[in-house]
Amino acid sequence: MSEQASFTLRNRNPDVLTCIANLSNDEVFTPPELANQMLDSLTQAWAEDNNGANLWEDRNVKFLDPCTKSGVFLREITTRLTIGLKTKIPNLEERVEHILSKQVFGIGITKLTSLLARRSVYCSKNADGEHSIAKSLKSRDGKIWYERIDHTWNGTKCIFCGSQKSILDRDLRLENYAYGFIHTNDIKSRLNEIFGEEMQFDVIIGNPPYQMKGGAGGTSASSIYQLFVEQAKQLEPKYLSMVIPSRWLAGGRGLDEFRREMLNSNNLKRLIDYPVSKEVFPNVEVKGGICFFLWAGNHNDKCEVTVIRGEESSTSTRILDEFDVFVRDPRAVGILRKVLSLKETSITEILTADTPFGIATNFDGFHGKKNNGDIKIYYVKKGKRSVSYLARDLVKKNTNLIDKWKVYVPKAGSDGGQKIPDSVLGKPWLSSPPSVATQTFIAFFVENENEANSINSYYKTKFFRFIVSLRKITQDALRQTYYWVPMQNWNKEWTDEDLYLKYKLTDEEIKYVESIIRPMDVFVERDND
Repeated sequence: MSEQASFTLRNRNPDVLTCIANLSNDEVFTPPELANQMLDSLTQAWAEDNNGANLWEDRNVKFLDPCTKSGVFLREITTRLTIGLKTKIPNLEERVEHILSKQVFGIGITKLTSLLARRSVYCSKNADGEHSIAKSLKSRDGKIWYERIDHTWNGTKCIFCGSQKSILDRDLRLENYAYGFIHTNDIKSRLNEIFGEEMQFDVIIGNPPYQMKGGAGGTSASSIYQLFVEQAKQLEPKYLSMVIPSRWLAGGRGLDEFRREMLNSNNLKRLIDYPVSKEVFPNVEVKGGICFFLWAGNHNDKCEVTVIRGEESSTSTRILDEFDVFVRDPRAVGILRKVLSLKETSITEILTADTPFGIATNFDGFHGKKNNGDIKIYYVKKGKRSVSYLARDLVKKNTNLIDKWKVYVPKAGSDGGQKIPDSVLGKPWLSSPPSVATQTFIAFFVENENEANSINSYYKTKFFRFIVSLRKITQDALRQTYYWVPMQNWNKEWTDEDLYLKYKLTDEEIKYVESIIRPMDVFVERDND
C-alpha cells in the first residue's frame, strides 16, 4: 500500500497529465502547472482569511472538482494534503484513506474523463479495484462520480445547457455531453444523492467545458462555462476557483448577465488574466485569452488583478464594476477616464447595427454589370473584398441609409490582442452613395464626402483603435465595441497628435498607446463608381 501511494503521489517525469494537457483537443485539459498556480492562490487566501492557518493541514476541509477531466486538480490536492496531514495522521495508509474518502470529490464530465481521473487519483480505473490505493471505497466510482444522463428537451433545445436536440440527442454508444453538474434544478440535493450523504464543500475548483455545439440555431457554439460557475455558487462554498475564457470580461452572447453579476458581487478576491491563451494551453487557442479567478464567500472588497503577457506582468487592486465592460490593463483606465469625463456623444450614433441592411454574408443575389436603378453592394467572397450591384427594391432594412456617404468597416478585425502591437480593426472602405453591404461590414454614415474622409482619418488613428481595443476582447468588432469612442467634428483630418492634445494624455500614456497599437496605412480605399 505505501509503495502504491508513494507511486501516485510523487512527481514523475514526464508527467502524463502534462502530456495530455498539451494535446490539441476540443476538451481543454489543465496543465499541472496551472492547477498548482490556482492551488497556490487558494493556499494564500486561506492563510489570509484564517490567521495564517495552513489549508493543507486541515483534515476537515472538503474539495470538489465538478468538471474533472484528467483528475489533475484532485491529484494535486491529494498530494498537498498527504504532505500537510503527516503530523495529524502519521500513518500513510490511514492518511491517504482519509483524504480519498472524506476530503477529495469529483464529477466526471464524460465516461472517458472519469476513468482517467480515477486512474490519476486512485491508481485504478475503478475505485474499488484490486489495485486501488483507496481500500475503503466500495463502489466503482468511489468519490469521482460519473453517470450518463439525458438532456431535458423543450422542443428543440435543452432547458439546462441550450444544446440542440438535432445534434446531441444521440445513440447511447456516443457521448451526449449532458454534464451532470449543470443538468439539475437542485444541485445541493443532487450532490447529496450522488455521494450518499449531506455535502458541504469548502472549496470548489476546476476547469469547466467552455462551449456547447448548437448555439445560434445550431450553426455555431454557445458558451457554457458560466453555467458551471453559477451552479457552483449555489453550493455556497468558502472558495470557488475556475479557469475560464477571458471573453466574459466583455460580455457578449449569453454572458452579459454573468459579467454583471461577477463584477458587481465584490466576491472576487483575485483575477489572473492571460490575454494570450497559448501561454496557458500551448496547443489550444482560446479567442480573447484565458483567466482564472478566486471567489471568496466572505470577501466584500476590491479585487487583486494580475495581467500576464509573456515575461511582463502587472498587478493592481481594482474596483471591477467601474465600467460596464472590464478594462484588462490598469494602464488604460486613466486614459479612459479622461475620455469619458468630457461626456461626449458616442460615435455609435452614426454607426449601423451589426446587420446593417439585413443582407446575410452568404447572399449572392447580385450581379457584376450595373443595370438602371441598381445600387452597389459591398461583400467579401473567398477572402477578397468585392463590389457588385443589385436592385434597390431588394433592400428592406435601413433603406434611409442607402443614399448616405459611408465608411464601411469589417466586423472581424484582429485576433483580440494576441500579438502586440495590434491593428485592432480591419481597414475601412469609403463609399459614395447609393450603396449597401452584407453583414460582413458595419458602416459609419454621414452626409457628404468631406465628412466621410474625416471619419476615415479618425478611424485610422491609434487613439481611435486604442479606445475600441478596451471593449474588443476577441476578433469580433460589433457596434457596441465602439461605444466608448467619442464623436468628433467632421470638418478636418484627424491625427493622433490632435487627439492626444484634446484628451490631455501624458507622455507616459502616449508612449503606452503607441506601443500597443500598430499604425494603419493612410491610403483611402474607395470604390471607383
